[in-house]
Amino acid sequence: MKHKLLPLSETMHYILLALREPHHGYAAMQKIEEISKGTVILAAGTLYGAIENLNKHGWIESVGNSGRRKIYKITTDGEAVLKMEQERLLHIISLYEGSD
Repeated sequence: MKHKLLPLSETMHYILLALREPHHGYAAMQKIEEISKGTVILAAGTLYGAIENLNKHGWIESVGNSGRRKIYKITTDGEAVLKMEQERLLHIISLYEGSD
């Protein structure tokens, strides 16, 4: 499945990884900062634009609300995309390992 969003940007990657658990946008931003060890800090506009894009492509979906905040979670398609990206990145890493 070749898709215009592939390969994933670092931002999209982190959002999909964060949304393996349901989160609203602000919680997703905090989760991304945590799992990236502080190297990825998303501006709200960047995050919400990416969420809109991922939602439009069916890779995440709204699973409810927390007050006025929408809660999102990765979909089966989103999981498949992450798996493909993992395989692509592992292949790239394997190229480094063979270059001693």
